Amino acid sequence: MGYSIELEQRPQRIISLVPSQTELLFDLGLGDRVVGITKFCIHPKQQVKQVTKIGGTKNFNFDVIDQLQPDLIIGNKEENYQEGIEQLQAKYKVWMGDIYTLEDALEMITQMGQITGTAAKALAFTRGIASGFKQLPPLQPSIKTAYFIWRNPYMVVGSHNIIDHILQRCGFVNVFGQLSRYPEITTEQLQQANPQLILLSSEPYPFKEKHLQEFLEICPKACIKVVDGEMFSWYGSRLAHAPAYLQQVLEEVKRELIV
Repeated sequence: MGYSIELEQRPQRIISLVPSQTELLFDLGLGDRVVGITKFCIHPKQQVKQVTKIGGTKNFNFDVIDQLQPDLIIGNKEENYQEGIEQLQAKYKVWMGDIYTLEDALEMITQMGQITGTAAKALAFTRGIASGFKQLPPLQPSIKTAYFIWRNPYMVVGSHNIIDHILQRCGFVNVFGQLSRYPEITTEQLQQANPQLILLSSEPYPFKEKHLQEFLEICPKACIKVVDGEMFSWYGSRLAHAPAYLQQVLEEVKRELIV
């Protein structure tokens, strides 16, 4: 992003502006150094309850941040907003991630370990994650898939994001991969794309089983499943749990779609 920071010592007062990276900090054993998080930082459940909230990922409470006097703020280019980040950069040291692939995520975890003095723990995570994904065989043949993140209006995953990358690693061909980022689509576009599989994410919109019929009426021949969105989109230490979960999803899809 053309921005660099220089740290004179290991950070002792860290604010995290990204839920998946908040969880990573705690898993690296840095919970006592995390002084501020967003209201969307929900893991680890018990520990984050005790940490000061500084607003959302796209609307920071600058007064609270000033009171916390952080010596490092951790953000992400996609999840945070440029204006807010630039305002923070004027006063504080802000490290920004930019994650689109598993490899990007592993590099971020490595850098977090180096910056915070927890390189050995970070290495254990990256090795375990890499090994887990190496043992995850993609579906053969691949499955035409639509991955939904929102309802009213319908929004799906397009290209150039971590979810699209994880879909590809699973052997799911994104039928909206020709569109960028997170496009809005119509029911007509969904029918024309004719996916074999429709995945309804548990976040950011909380899709539930009650929504299956709604999509069956649009694509009656498709297999429709509600999936754990964190396993497809959280690029911190939660990736250690993702391969086992994704393998379970693949097995279910095989039983339903592949004879």
